[in-house]
Amino acid sequence: MPEKEREQPVAEPELTTEEDAGLSSRVLLFNDDWHTFEEVIAQIVKATNCGFDKARDLAFEAHVKGRAVVYTGELQRCLRVSSILEEIELRTQILS
Repeated sequence: MPEKEREQPVAEPELTTEEDAGLSSRVLLFNDDWHTFEEVIAQIVKATNCGFDKARDLAFEAHVKGRAVVYTGELQRCLRVSSILEEIELRTQILS
């Protein structure tokens, strides 16, 4: 009589979050001709909790290149950052 084959356990796939899978979102800030550098820098600091120097660099990048990625992270946090930037009518876009 043949020997019964042993059943091998089936491996369950690991569930990952968007960050674990490398699927983060980004917040783009677009340049405009209405806000001062000081206003934009202050709002970037408020939205992202970055330092003044980083916010200044991002504002300058948006000014020179027309846009800048000001935040990268999970979608819910990007929505929050974008919302704070838009409080003073800055134009943003979230890329997933």
